[in-house]
Amino acid sequence: MDAKRLSPDRQAHWKRIQDFRFDMPGASFSFSDRLAAENGWTLEYALEAIEEYKRFMFLICIAPHPLTPSDQVDQVWHLHLVYTHSYWDDFCGQVLERKIHHSPTQGGHAEASKYGDLYAKTLDLYQQTFGQAAPAALWPEGKQRFSDIHFRRVNTSRNWIIPKPKFIP
Repeated sequence: MDAKRLSPDRQAHWKRIQDFRFDMPGASFSFSDRLAAENGWTLEYALEAIEEYKRFMFLICIAPHPLTPSDQVDQVWHLHLVYTHSYWDDFCGQVLERKIHHSPTQGGHAEASKYGDLYAKTLDLYQQTFGQAAPAALWPEGKQRFSDIHFRRVNTSRNWIIPKPKFIP
């Protein structure tokens, strides 16, 4: 992102977000370790998702309308919400300087349409703000974002996870 395009206030806001650290020094199981483990991601991918979460939160702060994250970014957000002091006191209170609530869908066709539109607006604002398209590995196109959503928490020490075969018609 070309920070020179931003007002001084927004530059300072973006710098605070960039400087925020999720991993506590000395933690044997850090935020990023937990994020990777809970999602079956590599640590490198989890760290990339955290950086995209920071970008998303910046976009929320500057957008004139609600936004919708990718599923990967949403997973970072969900975990951050569990770290209540970090999220509410440190991140929202000191870094963002505003409360950001998470509002999941209530289901149904109208909600699906609404969140699909908001996701498209999010990707557009990302492009405008950061001067590049959101990385597809963390921000899939809308159709994939809202079709690949059948998740369930599984204890992998007691259960095997075997992918379903993909049949090509």
